Amino acid sequence: MSTVTNLVYLLAAVLFIFGLKDLSSPRTARRGNALAMLGMLLAIVMTLFDKQIIDFTHIIIGLIIGGAIGVYAAKTVQMTAMPQMVALFNGFGGAASALVAYAEFVRLSGRPGLDVLITMVLSVLIGTVTFFGSLVAFAKLQGIIRGAPIVLPLHHLLNGLLLLGALVVGGLFAFDAPQSSLLLIVVVISTILGILSVIPIGGADMPVVISLLNSYSGMAAAATGFVLSNSVLIVSGALVGASGLILTEIMCKAMNRSLANVLFGAVGTDGGGAAATAERRPVTEYTPEDAAMVLESAQSIIIVPGYGLAVAQAQHVLHELATILMERGATVRYAIHPVAGRMPGHMNVLLAEANVPYDMIYDMDQINEDFQNTDVALVVGANDVINPAARYKKDSPLYGMPILNVDKARSVMIIKRSLSPGFAGVDNELFYDPKTMMVFGDAKKVLTELVHELKR
Repeated sequence: MSTVTNLVYLLAAVLFIFGLKDLSSPRTARRGNALAMLGMLLAIVMTLFDKQIIDFTHIIIGLIIGGAIGVYAAKTVQMTAMPQMVALFNGFGGAASALVAYAEFVRLSGRPGLDVLITMVLSVLIGTVTFFGSLVAFAKLQGIIRGAPIVLPLHHLLNGLLLLGALVVGGLFAFDAPQSSLLLIVVVISTILGILSVIPIGGADMPVVISLLNSYSGMAAAATGFVLSNSVLIVSGALVGASGLILTEIMCKAMNRSLANVLFGAVGTDGGGAAATAERRPVTEYTPEDAAMVLESAQSIIIVPGYGLAVAQAQHVLHELATILMERGATVRYAIHPVAGRMPGHMNVLLAEANVPYDMIYDMDQINEDFQNTDVALVVGANDVINPAARYKKDSPLYGMPILNVDKARSVMIIKRSLSPGFAGVDNELFYDPKTMMVFGDAKKVLTELVHELKR
């Protein structure tokens, strides 16, 4: 039976790897999801048979409840709230790993091996930090707590002491006396550490936080795999942990900042902090009717979506506008910045929901040089990722971040509710450029009016 189990686990691991590979491209992401789900199904079924579980009552109840919650979330959660849901899923993964590791300690009789005790501590520590850190990320994204950094006196020193304390208590548990009280102390310290680790991180850095928490959940699962001596859990956890770290590095590179700066720099605001002073400066304001005339005469258009598009849930009407423009003979493309939105790939997911063809969507590096030859750059709800201050303003938190070269286009049209700055809290000089046309209002309403005008 062990040979069959290992072969099935190997097949599941292979499916995980190919699924992860396919997830790297929007064209193959659906297939990647299907492969990974098939691998997980094989792993779960094999584990249930391998462990010779006699009573499946609790497992079936859990499947029914969990499945119902999953279906409900998939059907009701709006695309705007997708980052929050991803943050929660990361947290639940960490919590599950910590609970399984703790339950295994309670179940085992006698003193487990040192390797089991060490990985048990790591699973509880990382899993708990992931869960409570993810809850804070969820609360920030949902607006339950302020999105701006919350920094306490000697905050980072306190976090360092908490981590050291958790490791010391965990060491006593593993090397001296494996008592449940010591493991509970690790849980308490990890809870505080998880909360304090995320509250000083601003809303603009949420894509990095989410990918990092995703990595944490994978590492917690891999540690639990060692506790259970389950090879497929080790492999799947390691894959999630490694891919999450790689994605975190990609996000940091896209902002030209180190991970340490993201975690400890306390960058960002709630957004809109400088709006009152910004709106006293003159801008070129267009009505939707004026904007429609400009778009009607344009031969090449690059659309830059941002978080405001997700908030307005305007992706479908935006694609309708793009379709009308293409039918009139214009070349229309979408430009995506790696950190646009509130989670990695947020804009890609948003456009995929509106059935935007993949060959119309370009990453920043693929399209940045084309802005200078473009008639109109149409920005919908984006801010920091198009802010020229990133190039020259050395005292700005955006300085050095690669941006979309929207300001190089012949004309710039920005649909936005107000002149408020983005989550980095930096006023955007592009708003006041003479060639920039500001169209104020809710993105969905403005885009709907544009569609109406173009259909006349």
